[in-house]
Amino acid sequence: MLGADPLDKLVIPDGTTMEEHRLVTDRDVLVGGQSRVEFGIRGNNILAGERVEFGGEVEAEGDARLDMWTTVDGNVVVGRNAYLGERVLVDGRLVVGGDLDIGDDVDIDEGFEANGWIVIRNPMPTVVFFMAYLAHLLKIGADDEAKELIEDLAGDEADHPMRVPRNAHISDDAWRVSTPAVIGDECRLHGNLRARNIEVGEDGNIFGSLRSQQDIHIGADTKVHGDVTTRGGDVTIEEDATILGNVVGADVEVQEGGRVQGRIRANGETNLSASARSEAD
Repeated sequence: MLGADPLDKLVIPDGTTMEEHRLVTDRDVLVGGQSRVEFGIRGNNILAGERVEFGGEVEAEGDARLDMWTTVDGNVVVGRNAYLGERVLVDGRLVVGGDLDIGDDVDIDEGFEANGWIVIRNPMPTVVFFMAYLAHLLKIGADDEAKELIEDLAGDEADHPMRVPRNAHISDDAWRVSTPAVIGDECRLHGNLRARNIEVGEDGNIFGSLRSQQDIHIGADTKVHGDVTTRGGDVTIEEDATILGNVVGADVEVQEGGRVQGRIRANGETNLSASARSEAD
């Protein structure tokens, strides 16, 4: 839908991992305005809204677009082109493989280098850029390309870009968003996740607890190193998943081979398959 907010949830794509105080993915990364990410990020194309704070290096294999007032506590390394809005602060060095489009009053502590053209102006904000590009596609009749752009930004599947909603606060200790959260398959993440509802894929490793207001769904063969708690929703733990803590929900279902090391507390029904078990019982 054209009017849908592409950053209406936290989406972590398949295979995303935490490595040496940085989040690593092979997908594009979209970060909503006024968010705080207290570590570095490595991805394909990286786009950040206004007043985003990065606590580590930003490394983009493709393009990087950082809107005004964004700060980076480290280097910015870009494989292709870079777009820095006015008053961006880079507490390190900026290295750009292609062209550099840079706004007024940008502060780069350790200097910069670019292999292509350098243009000093105020680049178009990311949201305006996408809307202008979308309007252009529709104007020239490229409906299929416009539909693909919308689906890439607003799609629900975890194989789409990493998406961090506005006003998110993400650190090694805690991930806090006011939206739903979707974590893909084979992810390795650190920190306690707080979201409206949570869906975790298969074969993952979450080093922290999960807490939501609504439902929590844990995929097969995933291990959660903490508690799984929902204030008013249900908890579903799929086959051979392991929870190394307590589970609290309205209705709780643990499927074949599922294991809960702590206690299960359900306000409604508890459904344990024949081979599922709670080690605290």
